[in-house]
Amino acid sequence: MCLVFEFLENGCLSDYLKRQRGSFSKEDLLGMCQDVCEGMAYLEQASVIHRDLAARNCLVGEFQVVKVSDFGMSRYVLDDQYTSSVGTKYPIKWSAPEVFAYNRFSTKSDIWSFGVLMWEIFSEGKIPYENRTNAEVVEDINAGLRLYKPRLASSTIYTLMRHCWSEVRPLTFANLSCQVIAEDMSSVVSRSQCGWLLKAL
Repeated sequence: MCLVFEFLENGCLSDYLKRQRGSFSKEDLLGMCQDVCEGMAYLEQASVIHRDLAARNCLVGEFQVVKVSDFGMSRYVLDDQYTSSVGTKYPIKWSAPEVFAYNRFSTKSDIWSFGVLMWEIFSEGKIPYENRTNAEVVEDINAGLRLYKPRLASSTIYTLMRHCWSEVRPLTFANLSCQVIAEDMSSVVSRSQCGWLLKAL
């Protein structure tokens, strides 16, 4: 069997952000978030949970288009939930509380990871909770602490990140995609197109 894969010339997103640090516009960073969100909305519609969404697992192609990759941990689910076996390894600093408490994955845990990925993008490749151990991160998150607002993120974008890190997480990736555009790229999509989401902010 022969498989043909697309060549994405700029490599993984985390490395690309570090290499090009200081050269990105706000629109560049928003576009990256939008690309990933649209890819995750497709997976969500296909009933697939990624389980390892992070900048290191996204690839950057021509014209700075970002695509979700590395599906080694992904799972097809019928009821939007997957419980992994005890002892399964996963990236704590990108994981939702229900993951390290119950090994429970869902679209909602992917949304949490997307919030961390947004933070990576707007911090231009910094490592989340950089000076904290995994045990300290678990303790902090359980205590209600969250990542700080990156310098390049607007208050609205940081609020969106915080929505991704809430206990309830009512948003879907389709909703998130619309909200990113409507709040910070209103010239592309009018606010009325995103309905109730804008009221949440």
